[in-house]
Amino acid sequence: MIPRRKNRVPAPPDACPLTACMAIIGGAWTPNIIWYLSQAPRRFSELKYDLQGISAKVLAERLKRLEQDGIVLRASVATSPPTVEYRLSPLGLELKPAIEAIVSVGERLKQMKVNSGVAV
Repeated sequence: MIPRRKNRVPAPPDACPLTACMAIIGGAWTPNIIWYLSQAPRRFSELKYDLQGISAKVLAERLKRLEQDGIVLRASVATSPPTVEYRLSPLGLELKPAIEAIVSVGERLKQMKVNSGVAV
């Protein structure tokens, strides 16, 4: 039997910041919502159109959760009929480089699969 090596990585702090952040952005559709809001404020219907395949119920739930977590700001716009716009808060804008980095790595992984002949 091969002896088990000791873990040299320190245990995460009790309230691990990585765990806290991933709890917010790790859900289905959430990184995509942040991606689209990082470009400009969007109305609900625009986000629904951007995120092909998401149900209105799920989008509403994700936006509500992101608003509660301080990532997204919701603003009523005085138009006829009244509309609501969503945009990233200052804290949400801090996630933009992380989402862009994930997209960049995803593009490279996709290219590696194409070059190796694996269907993507």
